[in-house]
Amino acid sequence: MRLLFLSAQATNTAECPDPTRSAQRKRVLWLSCTAHALHDGYTDMIYALLPTWQADFGLGYGALALLRGIYAGTMATLQVPAGSLVRLLGTRATLAIGTLLAALGYALAGMSGSLLGLCVALAVSGCGSSTQHPLGSGAVSRAYGRDARAPLSVYNFAGDLGKSALPAAVSLLINFMPWRHALWAMSTIGILVALVIALFLPSVCRIESEAEATAGEATKSSRSGFSLLFAIGVLDTAVRMGLLTFLPFLLRSKGISPQMMGTALALVFIGGAAGKFACGALGARVGVIGAVFTTEGATALLILALIWLPLAPATILLPLLGVMLNGTSSVLYGTVPELAPAGRTERAFALFYTGTIASGALAPIAYGLVGDRIGVHGATIVTAATALVIFPLALALRRHLSTT
Repeated sequence: MRLLFLSAQATNTAECPDPTRSAQRKRVLWLSCTAHALHDGYTDMIYALLPTWQADFGLGYGALALLRGIYAGTMATLQVPAGSLVRLLGTRATLAIGTLLAALGYALAGMSGSLLGLCVALAVSGCGSSTQHPLGSGAVSRAYGRDARAPLSVYNFAGDLGKSALPAAVSLLINFMPWRHALWAMSTIGILVALVIALFLPSVCRIESEAEATAGEATKSSRSGFSLLFAIGVLDTAVRMGLLTFLPFLLRSKGISPQMMGTALALVFIGGAAGKFACGALGARVGVIGAVFTTEGATALLILALIWLPLAPATILLPLLGVMLNGTSSVLYGTVPELAPAGRTERAFALFYTGTIASGALAPIAYGLVGDRIGVHGATIVTAATALVIFPLALALRRHLSTT
């Protein structure tokens, strides 16, 4: 009987390798980071391609907006189903298939000869990219358990690297070859990444980790903790996207030159990438609530300072503003596993990412309508007030967390 027990135990260990081992943890992290960089790069690569498609297909601005909307909409709406699919196929197979689909979608775009063809191709690619956020985040959180906050910050930072690298790469390739060939080259990179994931991503246990088990027991009687975290994430994204909508107009009102506008925005984005990396570590040191209060409070103060300061000191503050604008997101993503129902980490990440993506799409419209009524400065003050609305939500979230 004892021999049978030991045999069954060995079989379970073989089928579900322990993800807490250092080498496996690192492999899960770096392959998830690679997938994140690739998929986020594919998402923003469309911006670099829109002028080329406009010239080649004679598209209007409405059609160009449709192309971007199809990719983002497909990716956002399919994240929850993708988070559920992992329970059938496993993380490795689902993420590899999704990465392959994302790459093949761009290969199809390179073969298309009409707007309809581009729409179908981008829908295929968006469908593939819907797998990355819930599965990549879930894999990292399962591998690292209670120590997942800092690795999730690295994972989020990798997405910003992809957003910078891939659009720049495709823009460079278009200068040396036809855009169709450039897309096939970028698609080849995705196919190779999918192959590497299929071969080398460690199997992530589908049983709940210690951290998930604790979180599941703590929150099984109520979903209010995750709901509060979700609301904070939606509002944080709204603040970020609303401010970025008005930032060029604020700087222009201060007399910035057109040549310096790009540099000023780059300073914000560089600070944002650093914020995702740094604030995850901040959350691990001062707690979730302390980090949220710090980043959101500083965001509100910096927005007000940006309104009233002259151009030179306002420009100096832009990198720090970027750190605070993006920093909260890493803290929030790192908290999702703690508030997710036991064994449902991927689904929780899927819901969270869907909400923040939707907020990022709708918030500029809402703030734009406010700006039409009260002006740019008034609407920008409203974004600072939105950041302060997060404070009572964070206080309410405190009692749902094991550590604050």
